[in-house]
Amino acid sequence: MAGQKPPGREVTSLTRLIIVRHGRTAWNEGQEERLRGRADLDLDEAGLRQAAATAARLNRWAAGAVYASPLKRAMRTAEILAGPRGLPVQPLDGLVDIDYGRWQGLSLSEAEADDPELYGLWLRSPHQVTFPGGESLEQVRNRAAAAVETVLASRPEQTVVLVSHKVVCRILLCHLLGVDNSHFWQIQQGLCAINIVDIESDSPLVVLLNDTCHLKESGADR
Repeated sequence: MAGQKPPGREVTSLTRLIIVRHGRTAWNEGQEERLRGRADLDLDEAGLRQAAATAARLNRWAAGAVYASPLKRAMRTAEILAGPRGLPVQPLDGLVDIDYGRWQGLSLSEAEADDPELYGLWLRSPHQVTFPGGESLEQVRNRAAAAVETVLASRPEQTVVLVSHKVVCRILLCHLLGVDNSHFWQIQQGLCAINIVDIESDSPLVVLLNDTCHLKESGADR
């Protein structure tokens, strides 16, 4: 069973992070997908259904706090998750999406046309890219990791929900797994994916990764 402690291992204090990607927006759709970044988009109807299905799935874990990126799509997802628990959603700036700079709002084909060399580097070696007028993955990692460290310090031995964006979720998982940003593309994050990381004696243990079964089970993936 995922998360089961090995025989003979002493059980110490544990903090659980439930990291959730937000639900769908109009800019997440198929051929119309656009680089969202700091654009303050809200959930579309499908995104609202996805968030509701995720809230039902999270009922099995007793969360003590919910934090989210301050952008609408993350805050709205978090509000739906927090509602049944009667918890406030606390905005956390460190969880905000990557700044794509000049590329924000572009479709993937438009970004490639703008700078084919940079776009190719993004696909091959994302850790080497700084978006024109925007951020690098290292900058995202530094601020997101600092935000999580603040949460861990203030919420010891609690279960905490963090709602963020695809890039930030991937980078946080790289950080918690102790791997560098070159592994960015090796961590998939679907819409409203659930990830669980247990922090025991400052040692992270990933017990659930990119779980979207709740969307299929509820039909919210359609």
